[in-house]
Amino acid sequence: MQIEIIPYSPEFKEYLKTLNYEWLEEYFHVEEGDRISLSNPQEYILDRGGFIFFAKYNGEIVGTVSLLKKTEKVFELGKMAVSKNAQGLGIGKLLLEHCLEFAKQKEIEKLILYSNTILENAIHLYRKYGFVEIEMEPGVYERGNIKMEKKIF
Repeated sequence: MQIEIIPYSPEFKEYLKTLNYEWLEEYFHVEEGDRISLSNPQEYILDRGGFIFFAKYNGEIVGTVSLLKKTEKVFELGKMAVSKNAQGLGIGKLLLEHCLEFAKQKEIEKLILYSNTILENAIHLYRKYGFVEIEMEPGVYERGNIKMEKKIF
């Protein structure tokens, strides 16, 4: 089994959208903010100082994650999705580990994330890697009911 984590390339733009729509439509619904940022990742993520990564398995893009710039030293771990047919292979774990290592290299002080407690596997993974629950400000995402952070430095 060969899983490779690769950086964003315009040829993979549609995967960011389709992988995220897949889980959003299953558990929640696609919010307007999702629709805008997932359709325009260059403008809404990369040009604002963020990063996007993809997981490639047997030559196919099956996962994605983004680091969204909040401040010079704080980034949001977001837009993480793994294709249904590739779940259970540890791809989410590899994407998360890649982001943590990347954050260290870039001297990012803290990662935050927003999620929902019905996504038990995701919450378990975040806790396993040292994310802790913190107070959540209102109105960030309709579906979000938990905010977590991990201090890198």
